[in-house]
Amino acid sequence: MTRNLQYVPYGYEPPIETHKGTMVYYDTFEQITARELELFAETGAALSFTKLVLYPLHEETVRRMWKQPVRSYYKRVDELGEWQREQALSAVVIESWEGKRKKYTPIEAAIRFLAEKYTTPLFLYMSPETANLCASYASFGEWIRNVRLLLSSEPQELHPKLAQYRNRWNTVEEATNRDSKVDKAEHEL
Repeated sequence: MTRNLQYVPYGYEPPIETHKGTMVYYDTFEQITARELELFAETGAALSFTKLVLYPLHEETVRRMWKQPVRSYYKRVDELGEWQREQALSAVVIESWEGKRKKYTPIEAAIRFLAEKYTTPLFLYMSPETANLCASYASFGEWIRNVRLLLSSEPQELHPKLAQYRNRWNTVEEATNRDSKVDKAEHEL
């Protein structure tokens, strides 16, 4: 067994981590606007995430989930790459794992992969429609315990399982308001 010794000066205290985990935008990115992508990046910066990940779904996954056609995977990834280059955001990464698999990927497998690759805690940023759809899966109760959901807006209709796990998700507005209140309280002390 090898030892990894680290030498630090007397009185050294490790810096307090101000950034936390990873926020993953789980979506088809079929009809996404630049403004929605900017909102995602602004939310990630406001909530101090270490890494922001764009996770475009493969055509087979989209067909199984929504039962509707979608543009090819590489065209959607190219658009995201173009947006990323225009914005010059180093914290934003486009995850191409589903593109390499080239087949249907259940959300549990995607979450397992993301949790192994990126720093935790893991937050899934998604639209209310996608969240309702994911809540309808039988495995929802298993994987929602390992991640938190961050919804882009308040859902019009709420799936019963999404309502049951209300403590595991927030809307962007709730999350940014709560975080700003915490920051104000810290500055007052």
